[in-house]
Amino acid sequence: MLFNSQVFILLFLPLTLFGYYIFNKNDDVRIVFLIIVSLVFYGYWDYRFVPFLVSSVLANYLIARLYEKFEKTWLITLGVSVNLLLIGVFKYANFFAENVSFFLVVQNEAWDIVLPLGISFFTFQQISFLLDLKKKPEIVYPLHKYALYVTFFPQLVAGPIVRHNEIIYQFDKSPKRPGLYKRLSQGGMLFILGLTKKAVIADGLAETATPLFSKAGMSAVLTFGESWLAALTYTLQLYFDFSGYSDMAIGLGLLFGFSLPVNFNAPYVSKSIREFWRRWHISLSRFLRDYLYIPMNGDGHGLHRQMVALLVTMFLGGLWHGAGWSFIVWGGMHGIAIGVNHLWRRTGMELPSAVSWFMTTLFVVFCWVIFRAENIPTAFCIIQAMIGYSEWSFASSVKVDDVLFIVAGLLALFGPTTQSLILEKLSPKPIIALAFSLLLISLLLKVGNHGYTEFIYFQF
Repeated sequence: MLFNSQVFILLFLPLTLFGYYIFNKNDDVRIVFLIIVSLVFYGYWDYRFVPFLVSSVLANYLIARLYEKFEKTWLITLGVSVNLLLIGVFKYANFFAENVSFFLVVQNEAWDIVLPLGISFFTFQQISFLLDLKKKPEIVYPLHKYALYVTFFPQLVAGPIVRHNEIIYQFDKSPKRPGLYKRLSQGGMLFILGLTKKAVIADGLAETATPLFSKAGMSAVLTFGESWLAALTYTLQLYFDFSGYSDMAIGLGLLFGFSLPVNFNAPYVSKSIREFWRRWHISLSRFLRDYLYIPMNGDGHGLHRQMVALLVTMFLGGLWHGAGWSFIVWGGMHGIAIGVNHLWRRTGMELPSAVSWFMTTLFVVFCWVIFRAENIPTAFCIIQAMIGYSEWSFASSVKVDDVLFIVAGLLALFGPTTQSLILEKLSPKPIIALAFSLLLISLLLKVGNHGYTEFIYFQF
């Protein structure tokens, strides 16, 4: 079930909110109710994976309970290893088998493995819980609260990657506590703006980016103008698609009385690649930092070890996004760039802000081409065209919505973030409520007439 579908907006969400607030006075019942509807939400996509999700929750909770009782480090190691093994089997088995077969020059027949939706997100959340448990064995929660922490449907399939200490304590708070109407209004507005980002901006930009990348994937040569158009429209599409989902998730959390962590903070205004990763997919960035980079002694233990930790962390961060060499190269390039950024800072020299922003943005755009392309050769062909090894023409074989492209660029570079706009600047007023209601109606009509698409990060 997708956040941008009519069945979710008109049926699932209203019924879930109604049931949740009906059970307001009984904390345990409303938590169990949310777990059940979250499993229904997950099972709507493919019911066969509901037992897998439930088993994952129960197995990790059992390990947590055993560690609480015996405090044996090998239990945490076992839990983390099994979680990683499951991701490895479902997500990377065919990729590794294909590459081993290639190097051994033997025939390989792909296994029929279906990737469970959201496995990277809910597995990482449970890994973070186990690793935190190693430091504080007393943080084990009741089963129903832990289960809701993992399965809560707004963040289940595409994040944000939430930590236990950010949300589980909120489960004890009454949904009808003071500030109810403010949370409902802010949550609703965040959801609607996120839906606008997805249904209007991201999907609109995809009508330009997708055909151009498909054209390159069929070995057709793009012109100079087409290559840059493909790169820039996808750069904006990806941002508005994923940040739109995150806004909708955070908005949904507020509708139920919970605050989820912000996942984006105007990443395209960054003046260094380090700053970019503090603003882009924030919940993943801090997971990689706290559970990979720092444990590998990447912080304050010598330049050589720091550089190795950076490269390994970003290499694995790229691999997390998908089983393909494009993601690995993309992650490796960001690791090298962050390393260079560290070395530059050690010299004490500074570039003008405009130059720093331009170089950072240019690097990010080129890397997004590798991230999006079906394979490395396709990415290489597009990049060749971008640097002039192609026809110097600005003509495009694909129709471009110039207004949408310009508006998207201005919003990404100069517009306020949706969180700051809704949570800090806009005070709930009847006229604002009317405007957002009309916007929602128009979005529902658009979705009904033109259909809806999956969010990009669902594939990760």
